[in-house]
Amino acid sequence: MENKNRSNEESKERVLKISKEHNVQFINLWFTDILGVLKSFAITAQELEGVLERGAGFDGSTIEGFARIDESDMIAMPDPDTFQLLPWKPSTHHAVARIFCDVQRPGGKPFEGDPRYVLKRNLKRATQMGYIFYVGSELEYFYFQDSKGTQGLDEGGYFDMTPPDIATDLRQETVLTLEEMGIDVECSHHEVAPSQHEIDMTYTDALTMADNVMTSRLVIKQIALQHGVYATFMPKPVFGINGSGMHIHQSLFKGDTNAFFDRNDKYGLSKIARQYIAGLLRHTPEITAITNQWVNSYKRLVPGYEAPVYLSWAQQNRADLIRIPLYMPGNEKATRIEMRSPDPACNPYLAFSVMLAAGLEGIEKEYEIPDPVEENVYIMTEEERKRRGIGTLPGNLWEAIQLTEKSELVKKTLGEHVFDAFIKNKKIEWDQYRCQTTEYEIKRYLPIL
Repeated sequence: MENKNRSNEESKERVLKISKEHNVQFINLWFTDILGVLKSFAITAQELEGVLERGAGFDGSTIEGFARIDESDMIAMPDPDTFQLLPWKPSTHHAVARIFCDVQRPGGKPFEGDPRYVLKRNLKRATQMGYIFYVGSELEYFYFQDSKGTQGLDEGGYFDMTPPDIATDLRQETVLTLEEMGIDVECSHHEVAPSQHEIDMTYTDALTMADNVMTSRLVIKQIALQHGVYATFMPKPVFGINGSGMHIHQSLFKGDTNAFFDRNDKYGLSKIARQYIAGLLRHTPEITAITNQWVNSYKRLVPGYEAPVYLSWAQQNRADLIRIPLYMPGNEKATRIEMRSPDPACNPYLAFSVMLAAGLEGIEKEYEIPDPVEENVYIMTEEERKRRGIGTLPGNLWEAIQLTEKSELVKKTLGEHVFDAFIKNKKIEWDQYRCQTTEYEIKRYLPIL
């Protein structure tokens, strides 16, 4: 984790010093659009000092969800604490680095359409309530032979120790590269489905973790590309096997004290933690379009493949939306909740924002948490789930969009600019999807109709 106590001027001096020592020639300025797609443009080392002070201008009119042509001038203002050398180099002896940027309007005002600004604004709300928001992310993904099909690289299963093969080597090289870039990895392993893998990033503050997710997705793809294969974060690329999720571990701290921990509670959870969980359970349907933003996301959220479908929580049950991990029972620092519905193709800045907002809403309004559900929710009858007050996630993107569009919580969390642009984009995506004739329809209907 970067030193958050370093002053901005000290951070800038550090960037210039490292750049000179490593003969950095190009610095990639990184930021994201509203869908979480990484955007980048490069400056030279000669421009770096000036850009650290004044930022670099770019045209925002072509960035999804940013600005109209008549108000397109934007400034990418580097965050010096995020400066990092890139381990892969061009065919020269010069090093290349990257730095995350906050997007501003000319004059220095934060641009309300910048997802990183959205998260910072919501973290400020948590700070005003006395909390620091910590997050850990489990990033699942597939390796395929190329981007044109779903031919995997291995037939391994969950935690399989497969013989040395390209997929295992790729994952190990990726972990080493991430660590070289200052991203701590807690563990990595083969996942349930063939050619599916997981990299778990060590718990840290939410803004750093969102930056880490963006970096990790690029690194995973870059290492795969260097070996002539393709890595994808598509939530459900193959029918009939598990899809890829991004389970989000989260907790609130007050200084060094975990606000989620209570030694005297049966589950080790404080009243704050229970209210936070209650907030997530109540508001997850309306935030799902953010945490699961693609048509394909809802092919993963179906019964039978370990992805959550119902709004329930428990300690042991991996069918629930929210799980209380038991890795180190009674350990204050390790007490956290695990949200299991998000997928790795979301925008982490927006996803972390809406999850935090839902949890804080539960705390502010003192929501009551329902009883935990340790039984298998999937085999319950609809009547039993209804009797126990167990709701469901949206069944497809259109249902999710409709819930989000009516949500005052999401609108307040994202801000009007991002909220309107996001809803508009998703409606267009759904309309394009529903007009398509799919392979399923050809196979199902053409022979009989």
